[in-house]
Amino acid sequence: MSGILIKGGRVLDPATNTDQIADILIEDAKIKAVYKEKKSAPETKGQEDVKVIDAKGCYIMPGFIDLHVHLRDPGLTHKEDIASGSRAAARGGYTTICAMPNTKPVIDSAEKVRYIELKAKDEAVVNVLQIGAVTVGQQGRQLADIEGMARAGSPAISEDGKSVMDTMLYRKAMKRAAECGISVFAHCEDPSLAGDGVIHESERARELHLAGICHATEDVITARDILLAEETGVHLHLCHVSTARSGEMVRVAKEMGYPITAEVCPHHFTLSVEDIPGDHPNYKMNPPLRDPSDVEALRQGLKDGIFDVIATDHAPHTMQEKGVSMWNAPFGIVGLETAASLTNSVLVKPGILTPLQMAEKMSYNAAKILKSEKGTLREGAAADVVIFDPDAEYTIDAAKFASKGRNTPFHGRKVTGRVEKTIVGGTIVYDREDEEKK
Repeated sequence: MSGILIKGGRVLDPATNTDQIADILIEDAKIKAVYKEKKSAPETKGQEDVKVIDAKGCYIMPGFIDLHVHLRDPGLTHKEDIASGSRAAARGGYTTICAMPNTKPVIDSAEKVRYIELKAKDEAVVNVLQIGAVTVGQQGRQLADIEGMARAGSPAISEDGKSVMDTMLYRKAMKRAAECGISVFAHCEDPSLAGDGVIHESERARELHLAGICHATEDVITARDILLAEETGVHLHLCHVSTARSGEMVRVAKEMGYPITAEVCPHHFTLSVEDIPGDHPNYKMNPPLRDPSDVEALRQGLKDGIFDVIATDHAPHTMQEKGVSMWNAPFGIVGLETAASLTNSVLVKPGILTPLQMAEKMSYNAAKILKSEKGTLREGAAADVVIFDPDAEYTIDAAKFASKGRNTPFHGRKVTGRVEKTIVGGTIVYDREDEEKK
């Protein structure tokens, strides 16, 4: 026998509704056995090829899956690359990440999708899936090779960073995606309403003399995209929902049986516009931090199942780019290495989500959207596992990030909950204790 034996942890597997203390045996990159209740794992004394991990006091969950990551490859690798981004993912407990296509050049063809696939095999320590663009060059004028990208392995198309404003063209893209059996991941933003805005339209924006972005900027396109999804039959996944009104539209659409899922990012359920300390570019993201009432609606929506997924929208930028006024800095913050701790601190510890719901929102539901067999700890499943200590307290230190990006509003924030180990395909790709010894 060879492999890894994880002993005494609290196993959380939404796929089997498991929430109990158990041992897990990993062999040959698979979950070999889950020893529940009074069944004990086999004795491993004298078997040097079996690594035993004491997980007492920790959650054992399916490896996290992030549907929304910017790896910046090709063309922007000074901000992030596949190697650094995947290390950041592993440090955050992620075993699968989906890369957005707004790179230079844009990922809008099967050839470019295969480029990422091949490079990820050589450089990534986690699984990387490449999302394809909706239109050529994300210019909004001509459909990209949706069929080719789907055949090459793209699980979805997205114009992330913007919306396709030609509604007829977008409708055609949705129909084509539906025919290919892949999803549409929607960034909902009307640029004519966003204008030159940099933070949410609010009293705080006026105090800081910064242009605002109103709720309708997101809500108008959310409504349009939901209606198009119902008409075309495509599975629509709404990215980074930030407003209470968009959440209400998702709720109604689901009740009507529309093929809709939606994600929320940790920064949107943790911070509001009132938390912005000044003209601070690490608080500039798109969509922006909203009103406290929106934050409360997002938390409640996650609890009620209106929102299916917690995703990061990990968007690294250089310190030089973020070292200017909000007026000129790019939108976006990093999130892979802080998401689990924030989710535990803000949602699980206060009782908004159960630990099992955390595993559901951060892994299982994302796997279902991707039509993947990951996101579970069933016997025979891929051994993608995260071991998470829910009671460990620490202070977020951006200087220690594996990501090239340091652009986070959470530097110096005290949180509870920390990733201890991340296992991908039966291989430990992150071990906190080993990392801290270096």
